[in-house]
Amino acid sequence: MKMLTAIIKPFKLDEVREALSAVGVQGITVAEVKGFGRQKGHTELYRGAEYVVDFLPKVKIEAAIPDSILDQVIEAVEKSAGTGKVGDGKIFISNLEQVIRIRTGEVGEDAL
Repeated sequence: MKMLTAIIKPFKLDEVREALSAVGVQGITVAEVKGFGRQKGHTELYRGAEYVVDFLPKVKIEAAIPDSILDQVIEAVEKSAGTGKVGDGKIFISNLEQVIRIRTGEVGEDAL
């Protein structure tokens, strides 16, 4: 099993959620986050004064993924989250040692 963590643009969340559901991902966790990468923030004008926005709003998606559909999930996120512009985000994949469903005690992929 793998843990997928994706940082994406907020307006792409619905598209990514639908794409993940279509390839068989049964649950995701979503958090609103702020950060920067190559975009480095930007300057905005508010009531006539300029100020720098260092951290840009993003959405962090986490999902536990069975190894059997990992490639499909990565492709689905890439296609649905991509705009072709700087700041589209990143996908991180890490090993997931164990999953336990609290309600039933199921372990491993059965708990997903």
